[in-house]
Amino acid sequence: MKKAKLTFLGTGTSQGVPMIGCGCDVCRSANPRDKRLRASALVEYCGMTILVDAGPDFRQQMLREGVSHLDAILLTHNHKDHTGGLDDIRAFNYLERRASEIYCEPYVEESLRREYSYAFAEKKYPGAPEWHVHNISSDPFTLRSGGPTEVLEWESGKGYMHYTANLAEEVKSAEIIPIRGMHYTLPVLGYRFGNIAYCTDMNYIPEEEFDKLHGLDHFIINCVKHGKHISHYSLEEAIAVARRVGARHSWLTHLSHQLPRYEILASELPEGILPAYDGLVLE
Repeated sequence: MKKAKLTFLGTGTSQGVPMIGCGCDVCRSANPRDKRLRASALVEYCGMTILVDAGPDFRQQMLREGVSHLDAILLTHNHKDHTGGLDDIRAFNYLERRASEIYCEPYVEESLRREYSYAFAEKKYPGAPEWHVHNISSDPFTLRSGGPTEVLEWESGKGYMHYTANLAEEVKSAEIIPIRGMHYTLPVLGYRFGNIAYCTDMNYIPEEEFDKLHGLDHFIINCVKHGKHISHYSLEEAIAVARRVGARHSWLTHLSHQLPRYEILASELPEGILPAYDGLVLE
C-alpha cells in the first residue's frame, strides 16, 4: 500500500476555536492545541501536494506551513468554511504560472460559479483566480500532474495570456478513492490516500462505503460535541465509526468548543483514538 503524509491545516468547526465573543474555558485556553482554524488538510502522496478544502483560513494556513506549490485541490462539499478561501489561490496562479486544478462534485462547481462568478467570466477581470474544475463522483479517479499544460503569462494592464508549454517533464499520477458521506441531507466526499483516509462534515456513511476503509494506518473523522448533532457525528458516534473502521490510529477533527480542552478530551478517549490539532503531521 502506498504511503501518504497528511498535515492538519485546521481542525475546527465552521466558526473556529476560539469562537468570536465566547469566553468559555476552551476558547480562553492557552494551550496551542485548543486554537483551531477551519478544517483543512495538506496531503503529500505519490510525489504530489494535494489540498483538501480551502476555507476562510486558507491564506494563513499556507503561510504557516510554507506551502509554495499545489498539484490539486479536492473539495469535500460547498459550504463556505471549506471553500471560502479559494480566491487566494491567485498567488499560486501568479507564482506557478498555471491555473489551479480543482476536483469536486458537479453541485459544488455550480455553487462556485455562483459565489465566484468573476472567476468563470468569459472576459475576466485582470488577476481573477484561474481554475480548471474537474467533476468527480464517489468513484475512484486518477489524479495526474505534469506534462504539457496551459501556462499563464502575466501582461500588465491586460491580465493573463494563455499558452501551452511543458513546465514539468515528469508526469505523476495517483489513485484517489472518494468516500461518500451525508452531511444531514447534503452529499459530501471524504478521500482515501493510500494508508490514510480523511472524512469530515459527515453524520452518516453508507454501508457499502466501509469497504473502501479497510486496512488503514490513519482514519480521520469529524466530531463536534457530545450528544446528537443534526449534520455531524457526535463524539460517541465518531468513536463507534472509528472502531468499526479499525484503523491502527484514528483522529477526530472539526472539533468545537463544546468539547473539553485538548488535554482533557485526549485523556477521556479510548486507546487508539485521539483529537487532532492544527499542525499535526501523520505518516
